[in-house]
Amino acid sequence: MSFRAFQVEKTDAGFVRSVIDRDVDDLPEGELLIDVHYSSLNYKDALSATGNPGVTRVFPHTPGIDAAGQVLASNDTAFAEGDRVIVIGFDLGMGTAGGFAQRIRVPSGWAVKIPEGLDARASMRIGTAGFTAAECVQKLEQSGLTPASGPVLVTGATGGVGSVAVKLLAGLGYEVVAVTGKADKQDFLRSLGAVEFMTREEAAEGADKPLLAERWGGVVDTVGGDILFNAVKSLRYGCSAAACGLVAAPNFSASVLPFILRHVNLLGIDSVQLPIAEKAAIWSRLATDWQMDLADLEESLTLHSLSGAIDRILAGQMVGRGVVDLYAED
Repeated sequence: MSFRAFQVEKTDAGFVRSVIDRDVDDLPEGELLIDVHYSSLNYKDALSATGNPGVTRVFPHTPGIDAAGQVLASNDTAFAEGDRVIVIGFDLGMGTAGGFAQRIRVPSGWAVKIPEGLDARASMRIGTAGFTAAECVQKLEQSGLTPASGPVLVTGATGGVGSVAVKLLAGLGYEVVAVTGKADKQDFLRSLGAVEFMTREEAAEGADKPLLAERWGGVVDTVGGDILFNAVKSLRYGCSAAACGLVAAPNFSASVLPFILRHVNLLGIDSVQLPIAEKAAIWSRLATDWQMDLADLEESLTLHSLSGAIDRILAGQMVGRGVVDLYAED
């Protein structure tokens, strides 16, 4: 059985991307064979597609850390043919052939049944990026965040994680302040619910100071670097920042002072290896009390338009969520 797939191959001239025909027999072992209807484009997919060894080491390879579709065959009684499923994280699209293909075969422990209230396309508008945003908000609320805590800062606000975080937080009644390097996207962010804006330069001011004025009731940081720790230094007493990204830098200058003088918390967020039961619980919330209409965030992509979108996301030119329709024709 053949299917279409986006493939990255390592050559003497570099990493070459193409759309090819593959055979199901070439897929890795796993309990579930899935007909992938939709995937989504994440920053990590772009790193995989350009040969970043921290993401993917073995080529040729099909990226795509997200997939949503229907079970074609199952060796696990927990899943039946026809079940609608989501797979995000674990090794999908990193070392294992990923969601930028019409078929994947994966361990059943990686899959979650799509809850009522979501369909495959809507789930991929969320994807890993939106799921990570929801995980940030959940962990912040578990650490005490409420709308009364004060304004919530979202960095990298026009990106996949940031844009969903802005919309989710605003919908839950939070006052959202958005950091962006794209001055022309303030109207877009305002439409998502942001009420105030900061430039990257403003967010980076004071990196040489041990503490900054208390301002934030919470922080969703998608960029890392000194912007992250500036946000930590600006947290109100007892409040928390959730860190989930490193597009600016993986390192920052820090001291213990915010932690021991203001009782603040820096929360780590990982959506890759999060236990499947916890993933299922967050997906359930995204289909019920945290359900959002993200259609306005979607940029529709096909297998053939993926390569250009990968270049744009690496250049910081993507806004919102790129959703890949595996059966769409260009």
